[in-house]
Amino acid sequence: MILRTLFTALLACASLAAHAFDVDQLMGELAQFKGGRARFVETRHAALLDAPVVSSGELRFAPPDRLEKETLKPRRESLVLEKNTLTVEQGGRSMTWHVGSRPEAMAFIESVRSTLAGNRAQLEKYYRLELQGSEKDWKLILLPANAEV
Repeated sequence: MILRTLFTALLACASLAAHAFDVDQLMGELAQFKGGRARFVETRHAALLDAPVVSSGELRFAPPDRLEKETLKPRRESLVLEKNTLTVEQGGRSMTWHVGSRPEAMAFIESVRSTLAGNRAQLEKYYRLELQGSEKDWKLILLPANAEV
């Protein structure tokens, strides 16, 4: 009886381990995401300002590498990242930069873009990944892989 109970408990533990939620499973699920849009509210704190700056607008993602941020308040601004080219439009002016040669900029960009695309290999160029929580309530921690990041 004790042996059977122990065997049953070991099988249950093995079954749970085989179905553990891990980074590969998370990335696989995120890779299924076909893009979309979401509203955002962002609060920025700066030592030179008396109060935080609150902005809002819409984020759009089109896999694998197009990310847009359209800020509507407090003033209109558009950021479009297409591959490694960033275009910023503000106050009727437009500026474009190639950000691919800047590791710190690419690390930040890929922290968002590669997470949304479920691209583990690209994320691991800049970060060590740690996953906490469950399939329904998870947190992905991105730890910089080097001092530049």
